[in-house]
Amino acid sequence: MIHNHLLSSAKQSPSDNHNERGVGISMVVIHSISLPPGEFDNNYIEQFFTNQLDFFAHPYFKTIKDLQVSAHLLIRRDGSIIQFVPFDKRAWHAGKSSFNGKNNCNDFSIGIELEGDDNTPYESVQYQSLNKTLKTLKSSYPIKDIVGHSDVSPGRKTDPGDKFEWSKINEITE
Repeated sequence: MIHNHLLSSAKQSPSDNHNERGVGISMVVIHSISLPPGEFDNNYIEQFFTNQLDFFAHPYFKTIKDLQVSAHLLIRRDGSIIQFVPFDKRAWHAGKSSFNGKNNCNDFSIGIELEGDDNTPYESVQYQSLNKTLKTLKSSYPIKDIVGHSDVSPGRKTDPGDKFEWSKINEITE
C-alpha cells in the first residue's frame, strides 16, 4: 500500500538528494548497486544515499565522495525494502538519460535499486519484493514502462546487468 507517496512495507530512511518533479510518473528504472562493488549485506548504500557514508571506510569510497545520488527504493538481498525519497519527488538515480525521445528520466521515473551487481545472480526474494512493489506502484501511478538503467543510459551504464532475469517480472510489464 502507498500512503502519502510512501510504500508502507518499506523502512523509511529519508534522503535529501531529491527535488520537485514537474511532470507525472510514467516509468520505473531498475538499477543495481553494491558498495563497495561486489560486496553485499552492509549499510553502506543506505549511508551513501543519506549523505552519511564515511568516505575513509574503504578506498573505493573516495571515488564517489563528490556524488549526491539517491533512489526511491532499495531492495536488499534479503528482500527487505528501504525507501529514501517519496514517489512524488524526483530522486537522483538515472543521471544523464533518455527514453523514447524524452531526456532526463529522473523527471518522470521511479528509481528502484537492487542490491547486486552485473556479475551476481539476484536472489529469488528480491524478485518477489520487486514484483509486489511493481504491482503496488502500477495500481497507484500510470506506469507505462519498466526498464533498466542500461536502457536509459546506454553505453554509460550496464545495470541491472546480464544476471537480471527480466522474465521474472514479465507478468508485471505486459
